[in-house]
Amino acid sequence: MSLILFAFVVRVRDGLPLTASTDFQHSKELQERKQQLKVFSKSLNTFPERGTIKGHELHIHFFLSEGVAYWTVCACSLPSAIAFCFLEDLRWEFTASFDNSVVTLATRPYPFLEFDSVIQKLQQQYNQSGGPSLGVTLAEVQEELKLNPPQVLTMEDVQLTNGSANGHAKLAAASGQSQRLEPVSAPGILSLVLNIMCAALNLIRGVHLIEYTFQDDYDGLWNVMAFLLAFVCCICQCHLYLFYSTLKKLKSFALLAVIVLCNAFLFGLRNAWQLAFHVSVACLSTLLCLQRRLLERSLDCGV
Repeated sequence: MSLILFAFVVRVRDGLPLTASTDFQHSKELQERKQQLKVFSKSLNTFPERGTIKGHELHIHFFLSEGVAYWTVCACSLPSAIAFCFLEDLRWEFTASFDNSVVTLATRPYPFLEFDSVIQKLQQQYNQSGGPSLGVTLAEVQEELKLNPPQVLTMEDVQLTNGSANGHAKLAAASGQSQRLEPVSAPGILSLVLNIMCAALNLIRGVHLIEYTFQDDYDGLWNVMAFLLAFVCCICQCHLYLFYSTLKKLKSFALLAVIVLCNAFLFGLRNAWQLAFHVSVACLSTLLCLQRRLLERSLDCGV
């Protein structure tokens, strides 16, 4: 099975595609990665010199050198050192074939398509042998990666970076109806209903306890605050599940921790079954919130 599936060479200055390998596979994720490469190439000035963008089954590795970006889409099982060794060999072959001034003066997309055969030969060599033919080269790349490890990014990180570079990040983060998140699932609807139920129970108990607290004494004030704080956290969990938010993982675990602490403080006013119900609903909501991903936009431009 091929581990290196696609290679792409782009000019950093303006994202002009220079050459690319021929695609003999047509998996859905590979086509999505190729479309994403086209978009990412428009904001290469925001990328580090070397990095990896992790996907589900396919990873994107990139290397920027002398105004040219070298990309490859590889199976996630391929070691990073071999992927970057492939990019290093690709860079060496490309710079040996084309002078930097020729790359700078290029005006039309894919002006060096004749280089495609070189990429195919290099891919074939790596896919058949499982790595470069020279062990010394691989050892050098491994040592370099230890000293200067590539930056590991997720698709979400790159989409946000790309949006900031093009002035769309604020709109995407502020718009709750931007369709950026996956559709609400049936378990998600169930968690929302249960969360709203828990929020209502916390609010009713808190308001009911306020009356007795101010009539008798203020000893129960902390219990009132615990009920109301749990109510606010339940509402925030619903909002975090429904709408896009930055630092989602941190906020999700923070809300879960506060709900658990509030219910632990209320032990005595609630029995063990009630506490278990509220904590279980909070855990379910946190899990579903973390599993709900951003939608990968379908682009009408291909590589």
